Amino acid sequence: MQIEFKDNYIKIGLKISYYRKLKSLTQEQLAGILDCGVSFIGQIEAPNIYKAISLDTLFKIAKALEIPPYKLLYFED
Repeated sequence: MQIEFKDNYIKIGLKISYYRKLKSLTQEQLAGILDCGVSFIGQIEAPNIYKAISLDTLFKIAKALEIPPYKLLYFED
């Protein structure tokens, strides 16, 4: 991951956390839907860990959260 995009990955993770909580899902439940580890979800959502994710993963997360993918990628500065 390029250092210049770290802030964007942090914002994506925070948005995933926000929409997950809005749906009243735990990290464990989201991990189960996505068939991935809870630690993976935790790393994505943690603001102090810079975890890059693929577009495929982003699309799967958006589908699981029942939101359009752009909601995870739109940043108001």
